Amino acid sequence: MAKILVLGAGMVGSAMVRDVAQRHEVVATDFSAAALEALAGVDRVSTQTLDCTDRAAVQAAAREVDAVICAVPGHLGFQALRSLLEVGSKVADISFFPEDALELDELAKQTGAVAVTDIGVAPGVHNLILGYHDQQMEVRRFECLVGGLPIARHFPYEYKAPFSPADVIEEYLRPTRYVAQGKPVVMPALSEPELVDFPGIGTLEAFNTDGLRSIMQTMAHIPDMVERTLRYPGHRKLMLALRESGFFSDEPIEVDGTPVTPRAFTSKILFDQWKLLPGEPELTVMRVTVEGIEQGKEVRHTYYLDDRGDPATQTSSMARTTGYTCTGMLECLLDGSWDRAGVTPPELVGQVDGMWERIRAHLAERNVNLSHQVD
Repeated sequence: MAKILVLGAGMVGSAMVRDVAQRHEVVATDFSAAALEALAGVDRVSTQTLDCTDRAAVQAAAREVDAVICAVPGHLGFQALRSLLEVGSKVADISFFPEDALELDELAKQTGAVAVTDIGVAPGVHNLILGYHDQQMEVRRFECLVGGLPIARHFPYEYKAPFSPADVIEEYLRPTRYVAQGKPVVMPALSEPELVDFPGIGTLEAFNTDGLRSIMQTMAHIPDMVERTLRYPGHRKLMLALRESGFFSDEPIEVDGTPVTPRAFTSKILFDQWKLLPGEPELTVMRVTVEGIEQGKEVRHTYYLDDRGDPATQTSSMARTTGYTCTGMLECLLDGSWDRAGVTPPELVGQVDGMWERIRAHLAERNVNLSHQVD
């Protein structure tokens, strides 16, 4: 039995705490005492209020454990990861920060730290799939369509955030990068919408967000690559209107003599609007397509995920699909099947024999299942 530190006990973090505690001792930390109260009484779990921006506190906690899961909000993730790498930690990270994680690779190698970043569902699972097939074939096209959605659609947003609204807004702000005909393309987020039908779900709208991340560097030899977000039709236009009207701006404005940041205000309003109610049904849908030449033939691999929240454990689908991918990687860190010093994105993990199959089996044990079709 190992001892694991979990930074962040939100919706996904708490699901990982409960999963890991079935096998190991867990120290769950969060800035919010209320978030930690929900974990009171869980076997093999102790809780600690911790500010992840406090470098000394994070490092002191990390030195007492065998490995760390980092599940803090995106705007805090890079700093938290740096603190962990400075003390040589083993880290599975899902914090989805805007900075380039590979900038910390040299630091990790110097301290002997072993870190895998973006190891959730998207990014995460689709990276593993791409890395796996990149070793099996000449990949010419990669596409991932993915979204987390409530099953019931409610006016006006027809959306509930399975994680922080601030992180969702960040996705709608970051410029989108993808690769077309061998050349990098930069487009605004929310651009190039298209309608796509999904069995058992219906018609969804796909649009650009910056989901390729490290793949832009590590898989630059692939001529066509894109990741797109899925929402119910209509949501994108509403978000575009808010963004273009300045509601997502970080520039303070003065209201009755008080400076207010529009983005912080909007996030506060949307937090209640987008919050999943206890037991509210929701889903994660993802379609990953990998096309190219395999054994001399044109081949298309299609993976499909339609995962629903678990009403028995009150665990959301996004928490399951993201969290259990991360806990699968954690087990690989603990048993030494992944011991490469440095910061590694998931697509490079997927290139190593047996790693994608190992994490896929970990997901399947928790009833997170991806179908696979070859054409």
